[in-house]
Amino acid sequence: MIVDERLVTFINSFDSGNTEILDVIEKEALDTYVPIVRKEMQSFLKFLLAMTKPMKILEVGTAVGFSSILMATYGPKGCRITTIENYDKRIPIAKDNFIRAGKENQITLLEGDAAEILPTLSEEYDLIFMDAAKGQYIHFMPEVMRLLKTGGVLVSDNVLQEGEIIESHYIVERRNRTIYKRMREYIYELTHNEALVTAILPVGDGITVSVKK
Repeated sequence: MIVDERLVTFINSFDSGNTEILDVIEKEALDTYVPIVRKEMQSFLKFLLAMTKPMKILEVGTAVGFSSILMATYGPKGCRITTIENYDKRIPIAKDNFIRAGKENQITLLEGDAAEILPTLSEEYDLIFMDAAKGQYIHFMPEVMRLLKTGGVLVSDNVLQEGEIIESHYIVERRNRTIYKRMREYIYELTHNEALVTAILPVGDGITVSVKK
């Protein structure tokens, strides 16, 4: 955890909750060990949606559809979400969840590898939410920049890797070193790209919020 656990518990104690179906889907995901956005991140997303009012949203990494449904629920009326998922076992669960939430007409699920799907997209998006395989963020960057409209917001989740990102390369477990290296490259690119203004925030497992100039 990158923030004191007691402090996170205190912050989350003020959470006003979500819709009933979101609460059900969240519990099901946690019970089956499917990673979904944490409570702090849910609150931040709802805040961001209210502030920026994005009508076209792209999500990279659907999992079981929790965050897609959250954005469809708390985004502006008429907003549309396009979400990409590559894991075969989670795709039917996500589709079923969209129907359960009554959001199947608002959310478009694209099945397959984001590295192959992103180049086929041509629309510009007001908000792009990156929550896929962390080691691939840096590889998605060129296409994400192309698809993000001027003034659009890019949010990337889990960038601080439970605090491991600040450790020496030699302390990180060998199996995690590739992700560690690529995430550091990704954060550097976000913060040094002249087309972006980026903040790194200790929300959840760490996020970056970037605006395209």
